[in-house]
This record gives sequence, structure tokens and C-alpha cells, in this order.
Amino acid sequence: MNSGLQLVRQGPRWVEAVLGLLYPGVCHLCRDEPAGPADGYVGAECRARVHAVRAPFCQRCGLPYPGEISHTFSCANCAEVELHFETARAAAIADGPVLEAVHRYKYSDARWFHPFLAGLLCEAALPELRDAGWSMVVPVPLHAVKRRERGFNQAEALARPLARALGIPVRTELVHRVAPTHTQTTLSREQRAENVSRAFRAGSGRRRPFPWSPHESPPRLDGASVIVVDDVLTTGATANAVARELRRMGAQRVCVWSTARATLT
Repeated sequence: MNSGLQLVRQGPRWVEAVLGLLYPGVCHLCRDEPAGPADGYVGAECRARVHAVRAPFCQRCGLPYPGEISHTFSCANCAEVELHFETARAAAIADGPVLEAVHRYKYSDARWFHPFLAGLLCEAALPELRDAGWSMVVPVPLHAVKRRERGFNQAEALARPLARALGIPVRTELVHRVAPTHTQTTLSREQRAENVSRAFRAGSGRRRPFPWSPHESPPRLDGASVIVVDDVLTTGATANAVARELRRMGAQRVCVWSTARATLT
């Protein structure tokens, strides 16, 4: 059992018990091998097909590169945009079992995959983030309409086990999605950046589910070091827009972590 999954399993045992009663103990991806709620209903053979993000990759956005590159480098894409985060990293490539689990978790309310996906994130991120002085975790927010449709924010759900393991708070009130943007999946890199350019606004600093009024001052994060979490990173446009708001509030450092890394084809 990997350490990331162990951390996610520290949640309420009654949830596992209820899931065990409702769903058969087989892998919900291949349907051919045993798996239970504590495994996120993903069996050992499907886990073996997960492609972890390994070097070489861009030191800024984390984009993986094939072949042998022994030195650190930044990709050409990062040179063409203004990045508001220091680094972006992901646990696994968005293909095979990871891609299917993310899509079903996100769009079909298949929340039984949570231990699998959150475990991947914790396993990869914790060695990099521990003892590095991070102040808080900020999940990429959903617009209120989309959150009502899905019933939950998948980025927030994935962020909570990571924050718990680091001993730092999850701050969902700091940044709000104020524009119901179109899906990013069919857009080019430039279109993605434009799509989210005005989608986010700093929150009020008070724990309430709506953005701050123009008559209020946004919260201050002077000197804070913030981890932004999302489920999937593609071009990084969405996470970069969130990071921009955090930097405007005075955050000194911002990094980005996601469970999966996709690339534009």
C-alpha cells in the first residue's frame, strides 16, 4: 500500500462501510480484479498502469518530455506567457486508468474513486512540499452553478487530504470563480488563457460563499506561501489565473499541484 493511499484512508471508516455495502468489491475500471472502497475501487493491475510524471520535465510548468535530458530546463511555452506561480507539478499522466477515473469522478459523481486520486496526489506531492514552509492550500474554485450541478468541487476534495497531511489549512474563501466559463477541453492554449482571464476574483477574507463587494478591501496574504490544487493541469491557464489573484493579495510564493497532467494534442 502506498503512503498516499494510507493518508487518504484516515478518513471516516463509516464511509468505507457504506460503500462496501452499496458496491461490489471489484475494480470499477476493469471489472476483472478485486478492489474495495479503501482502494478507491481501483485494483492492483489498473494501478500498475498508472504513468507517474517523471523527469525530464519543464522546471516551471512540469510538462513532461520524452527522451534523455540530463539538465534542468524551461519549455518554450513558459517563455511565451507570464506565469504567476513558481512551479507546477502533477502526480500522473492523464491517460489510461487515471483519465477514466478523473472523468467519472468529475462528471459522473463517481466519488468512490476519491481514495485512488487523492492518494496519487499525496504520494507525489508530500515529499516535495513537507518542511518547505507552505502556509495554506487553495483549491481551484468552481462557479456556483457548476458546483450545484456536480454536487462538489473535485479540486477541494483532493486538496483536503494533502492539507491535512501537511498540517496547514484549506482556504476556500480566498478566491472565487465569478464567471461561468466554457469547458476548456476543446480550446487551444491561447483560448484557454482568454477563457479564464477574468473568471476569478479575490474573496472577502470572511468565510462566506460569495465574492467580496467592490466597496470592501480584498484580503491580504502578505508573505504567505500558497499551494494551488486542481484535478487536472493541461496548459496551466486556470491555475495561473488563480495564482495571479493570490499574488495580487500579496502571496509571496505560489506553487501548483494536480493529480493528473494532460497535454494539448
